Amino acid sequence: MFVALLLLFASVLGAGWLTRFVPTAHTTWLRPLLAFSGAYLVTLTLTHLLPEALTLGDSHQVGYFVLAGFFGQLVLELFSEGVEHGHQHVHAQHPHAGVPWLLLGSLTLHAFLEGSILVQDPHGHRPDGFFATLTGVALHHIPAAFALMAVLVTRLGSFGRALPWLALFAAAAPLGVLASHYAGLNPEQHGGFYPALLGLVCGNFLHVSTTILFEVSPEHHINVRKLLATLAGLGLALLANAL
Repeated sequence: MFVALLLLFASVLGAGWLTRFVPTAHTTWLRPLLAFSGAYLVTLTLTHLLPEALTLGDSHQVGYFVLAGFFGQLVLELFSEGVEHGHQHVHAQHPHAGVPWLLLGSLTLHAFLEGSILVQDPHGHRPDGFFATLTGVALHHIPAAFALMAVLVTRLGSFGRALPWLALFAAAAPLGVLASHYAGLNPEQHGGFYPALLGLVCGNFLHVSTTILFEVSPEHHINVRKLLATLAGLGLALLANAL
């Protein structure tokens, strides 16, 4: 569990720290990473997480939770402004405008829910696909953390003032892991709350990943770098499921 907590926290802090060295106004380098993470997430969801949720819980009930997660994420993005898939909107931010509470709150809730499915059984055994899911969550948070930090630095006026709020976002997914652990969720038990939670996060992942994949090529032009990144994300997710 310690490895999961460390990776989730460090991936967000590391990505946010990049804003000190990488110009936030030019983020074309992020698009292949977004394509990679979007393809990885949608593949992981459809080939592992959703089948697992349907196996562990009542398929009709799980379906409703998938819908709730999908449209719930649509509501969250009204407040987060799409930061979870790399949107910065720095030009629309007012300098020294203070902490964007709604944006930060929606992102934190989003990350907390994603972390909450990373649980072990009561004997400490990790379920199949644990590290594949952990990798997907961490990859997804990298562009989100970069975009969030760009917004925070613009609104708060300095990197130092923005860093504690980035740390709050970085702690959200690890706190989700700990909350599920101490709540006693069992990822191998049929019925109960875990399949519903997993269905909810599947809907969340499906919304985010498909949005990313549609947005990286808004003009529907073939871009070799994005295509290769998408295929790489697809391939890595399939490989991770096979291991």
